[in-house]
Amino acid sequence: MWERLHRILLDRLGWANAIVWSPAAVDSSSVPAKRGGEETGPNPTDRGKTGSKRHLLVAADGIPLALKVSPANRHDSLLLEDLVDAMPPIRQCVGRPRRRPAKLHADKGYDYARRRWALRRRAIIPRIARRGIESSERLSRDRRVVARTLAWFARVRRIAVRYERRADTFRAFHHIAASLICWRFVQR
Repeated sequence: MWERLHRILLDRLGWANAIVWSPAAVDSSSVPAKRGGEETGPNPTDRGKTGSKRHLLVAADGIPLALKVSPANRHDSLLLEDLVDAMPPIRQCVGRPRRRPAKLHADKGYDYARRRWALRRRAIIPRIARRGIESSERLSRDRRVVARTLAWFARVRRIAVRYERRADTFRAFHHIAASLICWRFVQR
């Protein structure tokens, strides 16, 4: 139900031509878990404490287009294709519903040939910083929006720390937070 509300708000923003599509950005952040449960795992950045990760695909203005929740010990790049495919078709004021962004910015954690190939196969131009060659500073200007949206998610008290054992309940709270963020853009 909450995922459907998020899709309805995205359609409303798309119909009003309020979504800036290019370039989209993707990133994730860790969420500590007080109890175990579905889709939790030992967080390698938090001394092995249990936790989850929220993965976000956002438009250039910070509107969350798709989100996924995974265990904290799962690498970011493994969910890139699922995250891009989770984006619903968003209706526009003219033409067909939009299914994909034209460009996608990501950090060095997503720098794998298989991920670049998967994005190109979906007709998305990958802008991923290369490990050992490029610095992330050039891409950080465009990825600032996803960090800001992740901060908006972290401000929601119910999902700042995971208390739920069931993964579907935790995902529902994330869709409620995404709907609230989209609603702020609708009100503008």
